[in-house]
Amino acid sequence: MAEDGVRRRLAAILAAVVVGYSRLMSGDEAGTLARLKAFRRELFEPKTKHYRGRIFKTTGDGALVEFKSAIDAVNSTVDIQRMLAEREAEVPEDRRVRLRIGISLGDVIVEGSDLYGNGVNVAARMESLAEPGGICISGNVYEQVRGVVGLAFDNLGEQKFKNITNPICAYRVRLGSSGVTDPDRHQGGAAPPLPDKPSIAILPFDNLSRDPDQRYLADGIVEDIITELSKYTWLLVIARNTSFTFRDKGVDIKEVGQKLRVRYVMEGSIRRTGDRVRITAQLIDAQSGAHVWAEHFDRDLADVFAVQDEITQNVAGAIQPRLIAAEADRARTKPPESMVAWP
Repeated sequence: MAEDGVRRRLAAILAAVVVGYSRLMSGDEAGTLARLKAFRRELFEPKTKHYRGRIFKTTGDGALVEFKSAIDAVNSTVDIQRMLAEREAEVPEDRRVRLRIGISLGDVIVEGSDLYGNGVNVAARMESLAEPGGICISGNVYEQVRGVVGLAFDNLGEQKFKNITNPICAYRVRLGSSGVTDPDRHQGGAAPPLPDKPSIAILPFDNLSRDPDQRYLADGIVEDIITELSKYTWLLVIARNTSFTFRDKGVDIKEVGQKLRVRYVMEGSIRRTGDRVRITAQLIDAQSGAHVWAEHFDRDLADVFAVQDEITQNVAGAIQPRLIAAEADRARTKPPESMVAWP
């Protein structure tokens, strides 16, 4: 039974946040504030109004917008991101105003002019998944707009978020693409560009044992490797929930690299015989398909967690210098003006 006096409605919610707001303000507080006010007045608010949206909350670095239509929400967002990119094109890279935007469709609680509830919370989580200048939408928004808005999408798989009970399927909007939407493959033309810094996806290891319980050990090792590699600030590591969407699919490594927009992919396997376990791992250049590194580890299973920790440290420690060396080789093949610096 609904709570007495609580008003609810279904709404598409847009959550937008300025990327690097604190950094921009610390570099030029007055200038940044003036630019953000001009952007909001000249672009964000007019586009929101054009698509029948209502800004119901603003903060120093972001805004929340309500739409009655998921299609209107996505169309307004695409226009805003494209026009903002054009507007900032002549600004130095480290001073550009860029947004991350997330969109969800859900039930909201109405309290005066403000909105609360799951629809708002999920939009904020989608925004956290978006890249600078990018857009992420929830699965139910995708179902509303697919084949209608003339955009293509990348399926990011089910994502788990703190304080949200059930996983939520997320999609990335390809701002440079148009045509029939298809989350499982690229439409014609060039693939989206890779991130500026080295990037890697760790695929779920294959369980080659007859014992299904070994899958938990394999998954635990992969999760720990992802966690360990995520500590390297120079390396972009794809989240577990995204890379695990490729479990048991037998996909081509180059295809994985294109879908997840990563330069490197790690895959492996686990095989148990009695009290012994063999774990193999290999690091592959997703663009060329060449092996960068490969190794196997034979261990006793007297202490599963100790084995898991040891393998994780060995793998992370081994591939870090291999990645650095591979990136150095890659950089030497590029003209100086196109090199991207990374620590």
